[in-house]
Amino acid sequence: MIDTHAHLDDECFSGDLSEVLRRAAEAGVEAIVCPGIGADSSEAVTRLAGEHAILHAAVGIQPNCAAEAAEGDWQRIVALVDAGSAVALGETGLDRYWDFAPFDVQQDYFDRHLQLAQKRDLPVIIHCREAESETLAMLREAFARGLLRGVIHAFSGDRAFAEACLDLGMHISFAGPVTYTNRKFEPLREAVKIVPPDRLLIETDSPYLVPHPLRGRQKRNEPALLRHTTECLAELRGIAVAQLRIQTAANARELFRV
Repeated sequence: MIDTHAHLDDECFSGDLSEVLRRAAEAGVEAIVCPGIGADSSEAVTRLAGEHAILHAAVGIQPNCAAEAAEGDWQRIVALVDAGSAVALGETGLDRYWDFAPFDVQQDYFDRHLQLAQKRDLPVIIHCREAESETLAMLREAFARGLLRGVIHAFSGDRAFAEACLDLGMHISFAGPVTYTNRKFEPLREAVKIVPPDRLLIETDSPYLVPHPLRGRQKRNEPALLRHTTECLAELRGIAVAQLRIQTAANARELFRV
C-alpha cells in the first residue's frame, strides 16, 4: 500500500514517529506522501523525507493557511521545488467550510500551485471542502492551458463531482470517511464505484479521519490504519483486497514517481 496523504510533521507525531513508521511498514505500507500546509511545514516534511526512506514530501500552502502566509513564503515553496525536494505541489485547493482565509486569497494561492505544477510537470494535491463548483472552474481553466496531473485528496463529494474531476484528468483518493456507514456518507460510497481502476488512490490524512471501526475509540489516525480503508474500498468495488492494494500502489507510483 501507498498512503498518498499523511501529515506526519504534525506535533502529535513528534514523540513516536519512528514507532508510527515501524507500524506502517509492518501493516504493508511501503511509501507515504507527506504534504506541507505552509512554508514551515513544507520545509519540515522535506527534512523528514530526507531522514526516512519511506517518506516523500509534497510542498504547498493549504487553503485554510493561506491568510497566514508571510511575505516570501511562496518563494520558499518554489525554492523547495527547484531543489528537487518535492514529489508534488500541495496541499492546496479551496475550502468554504472553514472561515480561516478569505476566498479570493485561497483562489490566488490555488492558482499559483496549479500554474507552477504545470510548469514543472508535478502533480498537485487538491483539498476541496464545500467548494466543488469553484474548484472545478479553476481546474477547467488550468486544464485549458495544458496537461494537468493531480489528485482530489480525501474525496468527500458525490458521483457527479467525481465524474467531473475524472474528466479533467484527476485521480481520486479516498480516506477514512468511506468506511463510515451512516446515510450521510452514501453519496461518497457510491462515488467509489465509478472511479476507473487506474485513477484510484488511498490515504489516511493522518492524524485526521480515523477509519471505522476505530473512529470514536482513538483520536489520532496513522498510516498503519490504511488497511481499514483499503478493505472497505475493495468490498464496495467487489474486488479482492490484494488486487486493490496492488492497483492503488501502482497508481501512486506513476502519479508521484516514487
